[in-house]
Amino acid sequence: MSAPTYQTLTVERRGAAEWLTLARPDRLNAVDATMREELHDYLDRLAGREDIRVLVIGGAGRGFCAGLDLRDEVATTPVEPAQAYQLLFWQQRFSQLVVKLRRIPQVVVALVNGPAAGLGFSLALAADIRIATTSAVFSAAFIKVGFSGGDCGSSFHLPRIVGGAAARELLLTGRPCPADRALRLGLVSEVVAADELETAGRKLVDDLLATSPTGLRLTKDLLNVSESGGGLEAVIAMEDRNQMYCLLGGDPVEGIRAFQEKRAPRFQ
Repeated sequence: MSAPTYQTLTVERRGAAEWLTLARPDRLNAVDATMREELHDYLDRLAGREDIRVLVIGGAGRGFCAGLDLRDEVATTPVEPAQAYQLLFWQQRFSQLVVKLRRIPQVVVALVNGPAAGLGFSLALAADIRIATTSAVFSAAFIKVGFSGGDCGSSFHLPRIVGGAAARELLLTGRPCPADRALRLGLVSEVVAADELETAGRKLVDDLLATSPTGLRLTKDLLNVSESGGGLEAVIAMEDRNQMYCLLGGDPVEGIRAFQEKRAPRFQ
């Protein structure tokens, strides 16, 4: 089956990685109904693909994602109590994007150039690793436009990444978090100049793809369980299971042999 052509996304395959670009640069890649449904379609297709091990997400133009497109009709139309069910469905179509990003077996890397606000902030938080440019700004802007400060998983992910005190400040005030502070808080692993972002992303992808395919996937699973509060014994039990799977698959034998022979491993 051939890959679909999207209106608001571009997809480029590079070996065992795919680079997904949010492509509404005239709106700072704000998510409208079309982009939302195209993201659902893309993530549903990606989840079952064993040939892709890493997903890189970036934004076209001068921003990562400005959040929900506030020109969206549903976002700007007053609603009646009788519409609560329809409104909840609309909300969940956005929030489930974050759930899908966490559940897919591929490691997700976010390359954040410029603003990552509202839903864009939540999408970046759902990535496994984030690299930012010096112009990146993270903002939980929901509370500034009348919503609760936590949205689309931000109140789950942010405290686990930066700690409770900083997360409370950012979610309760909606204050922007510039790249230098994001680095200090551990929100991003690296800050680079704008013209170095793709190079930094490629280096990270190369390191990820140099690992055991089974080990990489199981490590993401393990971290998701650990961050969800599985408890020490449950996490160690999953670690033990993962190591047995890896041993049965044979990757440690090749990895140790390659280390002894001072060469790169050739994982299957």
